[in-house]
Amino acid sequence: MHDELFRRIEDKTDEVVALTRELIGFPTINPPGEGYAPCAEFLGRRLEGRGFEVAYHRAEGVVGDSARYPRTNVVARFEGRGPGPCVHFNGHIDVVPPGRGWSMDPFAGEVRDGKVYGRGACDMKGGIAAAVIALEAILEAGFDFPGAIEVSGTVDEESGGFAGVAYLAEQGFFSRPRVDHVIIPEPLNVDRVCIGHRGVWWAEIETKGRVAHGSMPFLGDCAVRHMGAFLERIERELLPALAQKRTKMPVVPEGARQSTLNVNSIHGGLAEDFDGLPAPMVPDSCRMVIDRRYLIEEDPKEVKAEVVAILDALGRERPGFAYDLRDVLEFAPTLTDADAPVVRAVAAGIEEVLGRPAERVVSPGTYDQKHVVRIGKLKDCIAYGPGILDLAHQPDEYVAIDDMVASAKVMAVATLALLMGAAA
Repeated sequence: MHDELFRRIEDKTDEVVALTRELIGFPTINPPGEGYAPCAEFLGRRLEGRGFEVAYHRAEGVVGDSARYPRTNVVARFEGRGPGPCVHFNGHIDVVPPGRGWSMDPFAGEVRDGKVYGRGACDMKGGIAAAVIALEAILEAGFDFPGAIEVSGTVDEESGGFAGVAYLAEQGFFSRPRVDHVIIPEPLNVDRVCIGHRGVWWAEIETKGRVAHGSMPFLGDCAVRHMGAFLERIERELLPALAQKRTKMPVVPEGARQSTLNVNSIHGGLAEDFDGLPAPMVPDSCRMVIDRRYLIEEDPKEVKAEVVAILDALGRERPGFAYDLRDVLEFAPTLTDADAPVVRAVAAGIEEVLGRPAERVVSPGTYDQKHVVRIGKLKDCIAYGPGILDLAHQPDEYVAIDDMVASAKVMAVATLALLMGAAA
């Protein structure tokens, strides 16, 4: 049915590889938010050269934005022959720090054994490249479609997306009547349609103590020991209870179909950047950040209450125990209707391209769909893109070239179906 379009995309294989490598070459590391403007401008220039109207939107005043690290987003739009729906592809240009363990330069975009390697190859510069190639192929093939197609490159998804999709959503970029369908090319495997994500609550807990000389700890009160007591109670009571909570949401991988809690960081006593020998001090403060992922069946108030109950119990049982709790961020679970137009269009594309039924899944972690739904009030939003979910944030991250080509075909036919009303 779409043989000519598919041949055109196959002929652009070298282009999708080159574009992925060029995007990887921008070390858009978050934090602190390096290289956002050059990467956004590179993407904008390419799309402008293909006939898109391009605009840049800096999230001035949003946390993280500064003269040194401007939070620059790019939005490109191509108008069709007349009124109709708009299909929007949104990809985040930021990547997490490369970390240790790489066997190659993480920003060289090395090609080896049919894969493109580099930080962000999988999450999600390969997905951005596939979406761009898909839309370019539609335009080059001369399809006469109504409505519009859009592409955005946004920032800070790895740190909550507040200066990226959330900022644009507040300006109306992810709401009707401007946009009708949103596809986010996150790496959830080329044969899956991701229809939502679990909920998240990040919190910082600080235990208090009293400073004293380290040779006479009995004159002080060690905040780190208080935190240790809290950690022990989490291990003994909370984690086993969370393991018993299961969801009917099709979360992948299987281990994420239960509630989880991760200890993100602990800081107590000496500052992380101290130089020299430590001072003999009893620490009067210890801070821990927790990352709690919860299920659509759970009440967010109860999620918090489980942690507070442990802290309050320690306050009654442990002399001197005192704490502060600060919410860092929280987002409710999101779930798009499994039969929504964008879901049906992408699923049909997967079956046509790959010859097998699409799997409908839910992500273990949040992504920018949360802002599209929460702020933009647009529910016809999913994640679909090339890349293996388990490779995200890992050393030697890669995206398979064949998967990028296949996903570009799926994106192209899904876009046409949505524009022409076949998936309505």
